Amino acid sequence: MDTAQAFCAYRPLVCLILQSMTLFVIAFATAIICEPFLTRALYKYKCWKKKPRTVAPDGAPTTIVASHHAQKEVSTPRMGGILIWATVLLVTVGMEIINRLWPDSLLGHFHFLSRRETWLPLFTLVSASLLGLVDDWMVIRDTGKYSGGGMRFKVRLALILLIAAVGAWWFHFKLGWNSIYVPFYGDVQIGLWYILLFVLVMVASYSTSVVDGLDGLSAGVLLPIFLSFGAIAYVRELYDLVAFLTVIVAALVTYLWFNVHPARFYMGETGIMGLTVTLAVVAFLTNSVLLLPIIGFVLVIESASVILQLASKKLLKRKIFLAAPIHHHFQGLGWQESQITMRFWIVSWVFSIFGLVIFFLARLF
Repeated sequence: MDTAQAFCAYRPLVCLILQSMTLFVIAFATAIICEPFLTRALYKYKCWKKKPRTVAPDGAPTTIVASHHAQKEVSTPRMGGILIWATVLLVTVGMEIINRLWPDSLLGHFHFLSRRETWLPLFTLVSASLLGLVDDWMVIRDTGKYSGGGMRFKVRLALILLIAAVGAWWFHFKLGWNSIYVPFYGDVQIGLWYILLFVLVMVASYSTSVVDGLDGLSAGVLLPIFLSFGAIAYVRELYDLVAFLTVIVAALVTYLWFNVHPARFYMGETGIMGLTVTLAVVAFLTNSVLLLPIIGFVLVIESASVILQLASKKLLKRKIFLAAPIHHHFQGLGWQESQITMRFWIVSWVFSIFGLVIFFLARLF
């Protein structure tokens, strides 16, 4: 047994802490180094909308959104989410290469790519992010069916369903999952219904990608959510997944540094789409999918506000909110952008902690 392996076997908790700290620093440094190149490219190729959005997908005018965001949409680049998923991909692959070249080194023992814990969330993050990248590029080029361009909703949904189907097949047939954990009760066997549940949760998570559009909103809301699932993964002894989530958190922190007001760039679909569907995978991997609506409460409310708004306009011929998603409703009420963003951060932290409390209390019964 080599020295590094012996140390990790003798001091597993210390080794895990060192791994998390090291990966956080590496991911943070990687994102910091990559940011100037990304920013230069986004501004050089004018990766923003050519004209502000004035019409919603249902054909209704977007008065409130247009009044607050018209200038930003035509001057602030999209696709800033590349910084997040590219950092995660680079660090994951880099650590795997170090493990192959120097397997006896301590850094070599910090690799975290594993079939059971991280293959699927990495695949989901990259594939959904690439799908979002295509959508962002169509928006920038002003192509597509809707005002402002973009991929047709049916096409995006079909591709997300394909990604979800691959994930469901992997979980059920490769990893052998067929039950879900109900807090305060225990595991419930659901057999093949697991596949349907996985697909539905993935699609529902994709619908929460509307939590974007204000400076610092998306990353600030997602940070406590990923941290909470990192804590659950640690308790579940999914240490490779803990490392993977640590890298995501580091990338989010770096992105947030450049996205707070005034934002240097926006996440775009290439960031938010990959992160939200990856959350669904992480929730299943940690066997805590029923806690996802609580920990991700802000995401649920954002998505629900859009669904309720569209349903009300379709059925009742009137709006429930001044604008949807709900953060635009608060703008319509006169709230400042930074006020909305920071209050959403607070709510996200509160419900993330609340979800963790439920998780730990349930383990006592």
